[in-house]
Amino acid sequence: MRPRPRSTEVNDRIRTDIAHNARVWNHWLHGKDNYPVDRRVGDHITGLYPSIGEVARADRAFLGRVVTHLAAERGIRQFLDIGTGLPTADNTHEVAQRLAPDSRIVYVDNDPIVLAHARALLTSSAGGRTEYLDADAHDPEGILRAVRPTLDLDRPVAVIMLGILNFVLDTDEARSIVRTLMDAVPPGSCLVVTHPTLELGGEGNAEAMAFWNENATPPITARTGAEIASFLDGLELLEPGLVSCSRWRPGPTGEEPPLVAQYGAVGLKR
Repeated sequence: MRPRPRSTEVNDRIRTDIAHNARVWNHWLHGKDNYPVDRRVGDHITGLYPSIGEVARADRAFLGRVVTHLAAERGIRQFLDIGTGLPTADNTHEVAQRLAPDSRIVYVDNDPIVLAHARALLTSSAGGRTEYLDADAHDPEGILRAVRPTLDLDRPVAVIMLGILNFVLDTDEARSIVRTLMDAVPPGSCLVVTHPTLELGGEGNAEAMAFWNENATPPITARTGAEIASFLDGLELLEPGLVSCSRWRPGPTGEEPPLVAQYGAVGLKR
């Protein structure tokens, strides 16, 4: 695990002149950890694509349901959350350790403002452990080397990649990242993915993404369901498969949740 940077080093990396994904996402979730530029870009995108806030909230709720399932029903006690974003309610470690206090969680992100808030993430139940890694999803080998002091890669790990592969613009590279990560973990491990799409009623997202790529960082791409499914090749898709993330095991309400243009899936390594 690389040494935690001093606060002055972190502050030097924070740019307030351009919108950044983690902060805009925080704005859509009604958080306070964002700057005027993030709010301006986020609000403009909302004007172009009014359901983006619903997508953000559905993605977050999906995380809670998945971690609950994996901890309570699959017995997974190790979670590698890549592209975690800014802390908000019911972070991965809070959900997992509420159910299994001995759970170990490593968060991975390379956004300096996320690092500046890492202390909020680095809280753990007495029997478990929570760590934060300042690293880039484009370097899966580096991530795997750095997590070893915290995670036992001979035991099942849930690799969580919510809304992160869409920032890897080359699809072959994205597949390679996933393969590297999943090849390093044993049977019983799971891959958890969400990804934006122009399907599922998301055709209007194209203009919003073009605006994002001109005015914010990092650049983003949408993918089809078939392309996203390819990230889970060789894994057993848990029911209900690759679906709008709002409709992945939504609970016993009896009503089908509204569709959002964000695919979600969980793949099990046998």
